[in-house]
This record gives sequence, C-alpha cells and structure tokens, in this order.
Amino acid sequence: MKVGFIGLGIMGKPMALNLMKAGHKLKVYNRSKEVVKELVSLGAEAASSHGEAAVGVDALITMLPDSPDVKKVMIGEDGVYDYASEGLLYIDMSSILPEVSVEVGEKLREKGVHMLDAPVSGGDLGAIAGTLAIMAGGEEEDFQRALPLFEAMGKSYVLVGPLGSGNTCKLTNNMIVAGNIAILSEALLLCRKSGTDLTKVLDAIRGGSAGSAVLESKSPKILKEDYKPGFKIDLHIKDLRNALITGTKLHIPMPLTEEIIGMYRELSESGMGDEDHSALFRYFENHIS
Repeated sequence: MKVGFIGLGIMGKPMALNLMKAGHKLKVYNRSKEVVKELVSLGAEAASSHGEAAVGVDALITMLPDSPDVKKVMIGEDGVYDYASEGLLYIDMSSILPEVSVEVGEKLREKGVHMLDAPVSGGDLGAIAGTLAIMAGGEEEDFQRALPLFEAMGKSYVLVGPLGSGNTCKLTNNMIVAGNIAILSEALLLCRKSGTDLTKVLDAIRGGSAGSAVLESKSPKILKEDYKPGFKIDLHIKDLRNALITGTKLHIPMPLTEEIIGMYRELSESGMGDEDHSALFRYFENHIS
C-alpha cells in the first residue's frame, strides 16, 4: 500500500519505519527536514507540503501534537482537504479531542475521504518495537482496509466504536496511566524514605496485583532518574486537559484527573515539560517537608 505520513516525531518516525519494513511505500512530510532526509535515504518519497502528502496515495496517516494541528493540516487553509481524492483512507493517530475527530471527519466526507481516529498507547518503545495498542473509531469497512497498516505498527488493534471513539478510548487510557504513575511515584518515595531496597520491592510486587505495564516501563526510569522522554509531560497535560474538557461537557466530576494535571503543570512550569511523564516522581520529591 502507498501511504502518506505526516508527523515524524518521537512516535511518528518509528511508526513510519515499521510501515516501510512491512513493505509499504511511504510519502512523508515533516516540519523538520532532517528526519525526512533520513527516511528518503531508506526509500521513502518526500512530499513538498502536508497537502501534497495526500496526493497519489492509498492512505494518509497523521501523528500530530494536538487538535489545532490536525484541523490546520487537514481542513485549514491549503490543507489536505484541498488535495485529497475520493476514496482516500485517512487515519489520524494523534491524540486529540473526540469532537475534533468528528468535525474533521465530517468535513472530509464532503470529498469522499474515509476517516478513522486511531490513537495509540505504548510510548516510544512500543512505536520502535511495533507493539503499539491501537484504538480506532470509525466504520468497520475502513478499519478492515487499515488492518495491514495497523499490523505493521501494533500488537493489538480494536475498533471501539464510531468516529471519535478512538480518542475517547485514548483519553481513558491516559487518565489511567497518569493515575498509575502518580501512585507509583508516591509509593516508591515511601519505600525510599523508609530505607527499603526499591529494586527488591519491585521484584516482590511485580507478580502480584500491583504489577502493571506502567510499573515495568516507568519504575526503571524513576530508579535511574532517567527522564529522557518517551512521552513528554506537556503531551500528557494536553491529554488530561482534553479529558477534562470532555468530562465537563458530559457533566462528569473528575477530581483525580484534576489533581494529577495540577501536579504535571507544576513540573511543566518549572521547566520540565519536555521530560518523560515518569518525572512525576519529582513532584513528590519536591514536596518532601
């Protein structure tokens, strides 16, 4: 399949590479041109603009930071809407507001473009390994068309409902992840302050009810104080903010999410927004009396 790919950042680049490894032909666009040159050296075709990335391809994938970016690229001035042909399959793998997925999809439908919102979970390591969890919203027929691409990038891919449902699922996922990191940080600080061996504690609990993907992927970063980003604090703030916006519209109280986003915002305001979200541990360190 020939695929246009827009957004070659921490997640997008390895996802694009895995598509190429699976035999798909890529036409790529990114604001930073160095990564485009790298992929071109490996066989990809460079697009001159985000709109042009949608020309002559079977499917288009975007992996962008937030809702305004997706709207601008897809339906803004000189956006993909102006270039797309009828029958194009558009897969937005960004994490954005569900309502924006619906808005973009409805606009693209005017051109006969089919859309899935299909955000992912698994961080940079999952993107590199091709083991992402992909949660999709849209029509079954479009999901089936997308499966060869999902199989190249992920280990699980589920159609959870109509367009917008993928991002509702992703908000749910990231609320749970934030809560897990927060309690993991609080608990590990308790152990450290008590003089308990953190490595042995983790060995003891990982096989029990406290074991989780978050514990496995984030506790080593906390122990080593290695906060090189797999998923940046500022991006997690964005997802939690989108969850709160969605919850407000549905009249749902979300006190835990409110509390944790406040912790992340404090870290971001102190200059740590580009660090991995496991650096939430530092919030608890900073508040030791």
